[in-house]
Amino acid sequence: MATVVHDFDWPDRFVVGTVGSPGQRTFYLQVRDGDRVVSVGMEKEQSAVLADRMDELLDELMSIEGNPASIPARAPEGLDDDDPLDAPVVEQFRVGMMTLGWDPSTAQVVIEAHPLVEGDLEETPDPQESPEVLQVRIPVGAARSFAKRAREVVLAGRPYCPLCLNPMDPEGHICPATDDFL
Repeated sequence: MATVVHDFDWPDRFVVGTVGSPGQRTFYLQVRDGDRVVSVGMEKEQSAVLADRMDELLDELMSIEGNPASIPARAPEGLDDDDPLDAPVVEQFRVGMMTLGWDPSTAQVVIEAHPLVEGDLEETPDPQESPEVLQVRIPVGAARSFAKRAREVVLAGRPYCPLCLNPMDPEGHICPATDDFL
């Protein structure tokens, strides 16, 4: 069976966003080019790790003598995207494995998202055998802006308890750090 590749090169938009209220949010990686939109579901932690790894990759590339790819240290002004996800949000697949890379021939960051494979958690699935893959190539400025937004979306959830560091629900919070005092 051939792999279905959702390929985007310099898309109009590439963001992490959510649907739902804090504590009940579903995270999505969404890419749009013209009228074509693909949304894949992902975990909050995957969003945070992708943002961190993207910035680490860009920092490493920026440290190359002379910064030949003109990597910006911060998200360039004018590239902020605070808009909600494009509706309707239709999940193409749930993300399992992701890869992040650099294409020096085009000076683009390359992101691949592969579907979650049900089954043996001990074995890492072979990306070559994925039934689908989302592949996105973005310029370095857009990559910095993507990472910035992803971090903001992750942090926009429920506030954390200062004692136990667990998320607090709007309805209340039973703090395990205070159990000893009851």
